[in-house]
Amino acid sequence: MKYLAAMASVLLIQGCSVFSSCELPDTKKAQKDRLQSIASTLPAEHQARHIYRNPVKTLSFFGIQPGDTVVEILPGGGWYSQILAPYLGSEGRLIGVDYSFDMFPLFGGFATPEFLAKRKVWPQEWTAKAQNWSGNTGFKAEAYTFSTLPSNLTGQADAVLFIRALHNLARFEEQGDYLTQAITETHRMLKPGGIVGIVQHAMSEDKPDAWATGSLGYLKHSFLMKTMEDAGFDFVAETNVNQNPKDDVQEGEYVWRLPPSSRAANATEAQKAKYKAIGESNRVTLLFRKK
Repeated sequence: MKYLAAMASVLLIQGCSVFSSCELPDTKKAQKDRLQSIASTLPAEHQARHIYRNPVKTLSFFGIQPGDTVVEILPGGGWYSQILAPYLGSEGRLIGVDYSFDMFPLFGGFATPEFLAKRKVWPQEWTAKAQNWSGNTGFKAEAYTFSTLPSNLTGQADAVLFIRALHNLARFEEQGDYLTQAITETHRMLKPGGIVGIVQHAMSEDKPDAWATGSLGYLKHSFLMKTMEDAGFDFVAETNVNQNPKDDVQEGEYVWRLPPSSRAANATEAQKAKYKAIGESNRVTLLFRKK
């Protein structure tokens, strides 16, 4: 994160305030071209979502550089990992972090014994896949859960990425301090000046707070700002690259009604068509720095 030291002065020059939407200077052109080149080689089903997820612009905005140590929260099957692994290169390190295992039973129905068994072996399976995605034998990949992160990761990370991963942590905070644990561990793992990149399904501020607890998949911008600043992070900037103003949530609607999940219980054909036309969710994209 070599360019971050100059960010504050750049933002002042650009006139960006805490709640403004502004772009940071691009990473070096060669790095952005490298991201684009990697993204363009991915399977068609992966590239079909680039219009909504904007991975090249998002990772460039976060300032991720080859050789960085990056912690990716809830990487799942590796949608972003498939870009990050080859991009970080032989000097890079990618660390996947899953939710604490004891959080999964709180989801209810889909947390079947078979599902839970797969979560137990996920760290080993994801690590093996990440090594293959990198295409480079010198690349280092490893994976943990929030409850198994080793002490030797303290002060090692250049960046921690929460990409659509915070709503469930907030949703179950009262049952196990899961959000608190995640943010505390993030602060511990980061180097001084390291960054936190957040992409999160977001609901507008004028909607009821009860709709934005995470249980419907959404959080509010104001909640994210307060959570991170209370935890000792400085706000750097935000971008509107992942916003979708067509996603205007109404009472009883959850994020999974939209593509790619398209799970809308009891929806009429007209409603399903409406949700498909909206596309993927509205998302805020925020950048914070460890003090």
